[in-house]
Amino acid sequence: MKAKYILIAALVAVAMTQTSCEKVSPQGVLMAGTGVEDRVEMSELYYRQYLMDGGANDIIVGDNDYTFLVGGDSHLTTDPGRMDEMFAIGLENNDLMYCHLGDIADTKAEYYIRLDSLIQEAKMRYVNKYYTRNDLGRWQRKDDPDDKIGYEYDVIKFPFYPVVGNHDLTHNGWALWSNIFNSSFYEFDVILGYDELGQEIRDHFIFLDTASGTLGKKQVELIEKGLLDGDGMYYRHTFVFSHTNIFRPSSWQFASTFPREETYFLLKQFDKWDASIVFCGHVHAWDEREYNAVYFLTLDSMSERNSPNPGDYLVRVRVSTDGDLSFEKVRMNYVAKDAKK
Repeated sequence: MKAKYILIAALVAVAMTQTSCEKVSPQGVLMAGTGVEDRVEMSELYYRQYLMDGGANDIIVGDNDYTFLVGGDSHLTTDPGRMDEMFAIGLENNDLMYCHLGDIADTKAEYYIRLDSLIQEAKMRYVNKYYTRNDLGRWQRKDDPDDKIGYEYDVIKFPFYPVVGNHDLTHNGWALWSNIFNSSFYEFDVILGYDELGQEIRDHFIFLDTASGTLGKKQVELIEKGLLDGDGMYYRHTFVFSHTNIFRPSSWQFASTFPREETYFLLKQFDKWDASIVFCGHVHAWDEREYNAVYFLTLDSMSERNSPNPGDYLVRVRVSTDGDLSFEKVRMNYVAKDAKK
C-alpha cells in the first residue's frame, strides 16, 4: 500500500513538469494534456481491455429489490468525514452500490492518498459484512454457502462508481484520479431474475466524462457507435451519471457549459437509451425535473466545506422486483471539526 501512495505522489510531481501529451505506465496514465480527447482516448483503451468483455463490472442481485446511493461534489481535502459517512450510510442500509457525480477530491497528492485509504477501509468493512473466510483462506459470500471456492480479497470489487469532475482535473489531477479509477467513462448492468419468457431482467448504468463541459469529438463518436449501449438487449431501466448538469437549477434554461449542439445530442441520446433518471452535479444546488419522459436530478454538494451544516445531500434510489422506481433524499449529519467551534 505504501508503494502505491509513493506512486500517486510521484505521478503528480511528474505531471507538474510535463508539457506534451506523454503517457506512462501500462494503464496509460496521462501525465499532461488532460483535455477530454486525451482522457477519452486513454479511457477507451482501458475500457476495451479490462471492462468491455465478459461483464467485468456487472452485478448480479437475483430476484430482489435493490437500492443504490448517489452523492457528488465531495471536494475531499484534509477531512474525509462526509465521504466516510456516505460509505457508512450505504453499508448500514445494504445499498447495492455508491455512485459519485465528480469533483471527488481537490487535487493534491495527499488528498488522493487519503481518498484511496478511505476507499480501502470502506472495502474492508464491506467485505467483513458480506463475506466470510472459508477453509481455503479465501472469501465467500455469506448469502452463497454453496460457493466453496470463494474469492481472493483483491478480486472483490468495492462497488464505488464515480465520474470525473472539473476539479478532479486541475493541476494535472487526471494523473491522480486515473491512477485510482482508471477510466473516465464506462457502463455495466445490474442483472436481476428472469421474465416470463426466460430472458434476464437487466438495468443499465452509464457513466459519462463531462468534466470539461463537453463530451468531445471522440466520446460523441464512441456513443454514436454504441459503445455504451450495453449488450443490445432490452433494459428495464437505464441510469445515466454526469458531472456537468444539463439544466440550470430552478430554470428551464440549459446549462451554459455544454455546447448547445451537444446538449441536443445528449437529450436525444437519453431518449435513445430510454433513460429513467439522469443524475448530475457540478452546480452545488438541488434540482429535479422531468423532460421528454426522462427524470433529471441535480444534487447539492456533499462537501463539508460547501455544505457545513447537516442536510439531505445524498439520494437513494429504490428499484423493486416489479420494476417500480422511487427515490428519496438521504440526510448527512457529519459536521467538520472546525465548524463545531
